[in-house]
Amino acid sequence: MSCNRRKLELRGVVRQALAEDIGTGDITTRNFIAPHKTVEAVILAKEDFVVCGLFVAACVFKTRDKNVRFKAMVAEGRQVKAGEILARIYGRAESILTYERVALNFLSFLSGITTKTRKFIEAVKPYKAKILDTRKTIPGLRLLEKYAVRIGGGFNHRFSLDEMIILKDNHLRILNSRDKIQNFDQMMKKLRKKMPQKMKIEIEVKNLREFRSAMKLNPDAIMLDNMKVKEIKRAVQLRSSLIPNPTNPFPKLEASGGISLKNVRQVAATGVDMISVGALTHSVSSVDISLEIIT
Repeated sequence: MSCNRRKLELRGVVRQALAEDIGTGDITTRNFIAPHKTVEAVILAKEDFVVCGLFVAACVFKTRDKNVRFKAMVAEGRQVKAGEILARIYGRAESILTYERVALNFLSFLSGITTKTRKFIEAVKPYKAKILDTRKTIPGLRLLEKYAVRIGGGFNHRFSLDEMIILKDNHLRILNSRDKIQNFDQMMKKLRKKMPQKMKIEIEVKNLREFRSAMKLNPDAIMLDNMKVKEIKRAVQLRSSLIPNPTNPFPKLEASGGISLKNVRQVAATGVDMISVGALTHSVSSVDISLEIIT
């Protein structure tokens, strides 16, 4: 996806959020605050977390009032403490009060994702496994959620279905047994000839028997879905015994399903290359942030 397209998507998401929150107008502010009154405000951290989304918060204010000045006081991805000032805002009181909630919603939600991602990154040290996100995102917010994962030190799996081929269990169920045994290898060869060179192929497996079959098809990656730690470790060992160059493991192995902070270190210790974690985006607690008028 191009940079320009993503900028347009961000603007669209922000406009939709503002329209949803404001409706026909902020009647409280409009009736009690003088239209030309200017103020200074600060955004404060009310707990410890890793900050993400300051540029989105700035975009919220500037989308409808370009005269609002938004100055970030900390860098994206920085660990902050309760009481720290994250940003200073100057401008019309009406604008700041009207757009405040949407800006804080984005900032607290994205910081929640980044903070959770950072915990997973810390948990797998010093193992080589990369922490990946998934497509288990809130509809319409994937662009921002995957950005937050990157800020936390994680990596993005495919953004959309057109980025790579992943043959999952339901695809394989639809293919009958004859297709799987006799024609699958030919299908893979045809795919590689017609698809872009950089596009990857990944196959999902649920047990070691399926893993051995997938290895014969020479995919770029194999997803070890909901397999026990001892099975994942055995798959890593089998790969090492089946490939000619153990120093450059191929295909890459991705552990997926049921990954939490309680078990991610054990999974990383097996030697897998990647660990995908749906909980980075589908089970997130927003952090506590507030905006306060100071003058």
